Amino acid sequence: QVQLVESGGGLVQPGGSLRLSCAASKSISRIYNMAWYRQGPGPQREFVARITSDGSTYYADSVKGRFTISRDGAKNTVYLQMNSLKPEDTAVYYCNAAHIIPGRNDYWGQGTQVTVSS
Repeated sequence: QVQLVESGGGLVQPGGSLRLSCAASKSISRIYNMAWYRQGPGPQREFVARITSDGSTYYADSVKGRFTISRDGAKNTVYLQMNSLKPEDTAVYYCNAAHIIPGRNDYWGQGTQVTVSS
């Protein structure tokens, strides 16, 4: 069992920055790929960024060059640094832990709201 708790969301003006945190209840870096997704006004929860168990990172085209995902194994925490924020980034951001073996349990946090507005 893995419990994920997101924090760091809030209201920020366009062009500003936020850093989201996802704290895990146990060590996950060796056997889980960690990712951020977001749910905006559209019907889909969309992929934002992923960091794999071996440290490789992947980003949605819409956030490349602006967002950075990172991991602190000692703290059991994954971060999403968001720079140059745009109104279209407004969404609830969710942390995801996916087991490296397909078909095993995966976990979701409860989400943290990010609002980009002047």
